[in-house]
Amino acid sequence: MRTRTAARALARPLYPAALAAALLVSACGSGVSLDEPIEGPTWRLEQLDGEAVAPSGDPQRDAQLQFDRRSGRVSGSGGCNRVSGSFERSGSTLRMSQLASTRMVCADPARGVSESQFFAALQATASYRLQGSARLSLLDASGRTIATLTSR
Repeated sequence: MRTRTAARALARPLYPAALAAALLVSACGSGVSLDEPIEGPTWRLEQLDGEAVAPSGDPQRDAQLQFDRRSGRVSGSGGCNRVSGSFERSGSTLRMSQLASTRMVCADPARGVSESQFFAALQATASYRLQGSARLSLLDASGRTIATLTSR
């Protein structure tokens, strides 16, 4: 009888750990994603600092990004110039670094200003949030949305 009581006492501390493990496993199967990948699609800029960004009329000239998981590289366009660099993603943390761009003058001065703001937003990105699989928000260190992109 005494060994049965001792066995129960030893099993009690394991119960909360087993319950936590079961909840984690069930969360994984329930559609709750603990890792939201952004690699693969082309992300087109929709909003910058809460302001809508008008498409150029030529999808190849729109501000856009693409993340490549294998190389850890990000590449895209600001609308006039190409941009590329490296990125690191862990959970919802996203850091882009070593960003470089070509330096062509934009024919439309307003597009040039928008491009500069977009490149600054990429540098300031500290994390991200996905809404569904087609809307990506880039957030600064304070959690404020600085750019919103949609996938094609």
